Amino acid sequence: MSSTQLTSLLTILLVIAILILISLIFALFFIWINKRNKEKGEKQKNNIKVQQQPETSSNVIQTKAYTTQNVKDFLDFDEIKDNMIVQEKGKKLVMVVQCQGINYDLMSSIEKVAVEQGFVQFLNTLTRPIQLYIQSRKVNLEESLQNYKKRLKDIENKYNKVKFQYEQAQKNINLSNDQFNMIKLEYVRQKNLYDYTKDIIHNTEQMSLNKNILTKNYYIAISYMPDNSENLFEKEELLDMAFSELYTNAQSLLRVLSVCGVTGRILDSTELADLLYVAYNRDSSEIYGVDKAIKSGYDALYTTAPDVIDKKMEELDKIIKEKALELANSTIEEVTIKSRRKKELEEREKNINSIIQNMAKRMIKENEEYVGKEIAQESIEEIEKQDKNETKAKKTRTKKGA
Repeated sequence: MSSTQLTSLLTILLVIAILILISLIFALFFIWINKRNKEKGEKQKNNIKVQQQPETSSNVIQTKAYTTQNVKDFLDFDEIKDNMIVQEKGKKLVMVVQCQGINYDLMSSIEKVAVEQGFVQFLNTLTRPIQLYIQSRKVNLEESLQNYKKRLKDIENKYNKVKFQYEQAQKNINLSNDQFNMIKLEYVRQKNLYDYTKDIIHNTEQMSLNKNILTKNYYIAISYMPDNSENLFEKEELLDMAFSELYTNAQSLLRVLSVCGVTGRILDSTELADLLYVAYNRDSSEIYGVDKAIKSGYDALYTTAPDVIDKKMEELDKIIKEKALELANSTIEEVTIKSRRKKELEEREKNINSIIQNMAKRMIKENEEYVGKEIAQESIEEIEKQDKNETKAKKTRTKKGA
């Protein structure tokens, strides 16, 4: 099989895997609930309350309260148990392996051939259908920042201690040059380490503000459908059989993938919950993830994804707001320009004689060397005299009019 054919086959497999996945509304539900709570919970889930407002002359508005039972009807699995996803009421179970990708483009030709041969071997060892899944996630740097800040406190304490020793050494005249230089060298080293750690935290915080940083995770889903057509096994026995079969297949795949340089591990129940939670709540998964819910003591998780119509309405409201703001700004700007030009026009009409006289005096001064200095001066005085006469005449007319 050539490299081009192998690449095409891998691309087809990835496309098929992505198309198979159904991204619908998701609810991760209870981990451990006793039988009485389960029975009580099922009764509550089946009760869908419909509230109808009083009918008015204009319209009738109905509101519907959805419970987890409504959400479960849309899910493609029943529960997560023993590191497996249970589907179709136990008739199908899935185990997921997370793989670490390799940089194929940076490999030498010999390494690329080895990887291709290993991948061919991986395909030949497949005895059951698998699904390849790639999940893009927004990078969450919160945990890294917390670890950096804890480390910074230790470095700061050590730096303050060394700084105090250095300050005391500067005052101590009994120290030799070698002793002072050793203390100074340690002080400089700790100061550089402290400044470097602060820069890392600052840069990481700035990077966390960028919501468009994404990372890709690669998964292989292995499914198993136990045969219990004659009802020979109990539910727990079927789960044990499925776990043993899936675990063996997963370990075999990991061993074969290691030939290609690809490492991986089997996801536990919490990681499976996180995987599905992100798949069903892609827009808001970074705000409140599974790890935070588990630390808060939740034994049941619900989807946070809004209704599709609500999302469209929200986007439409944003567009309306932006267009309205744009129209308001353009209208205000247009009216302001018109008002300013109108005022300028009125001001010119009002002071047209003064403007003419000032322009005339400026022209005379500019051509003073041609007409002569005395003539230019007399002309300017004559214009000013005319201006004074006009001003007196205006005041006289104003008084008579009053």
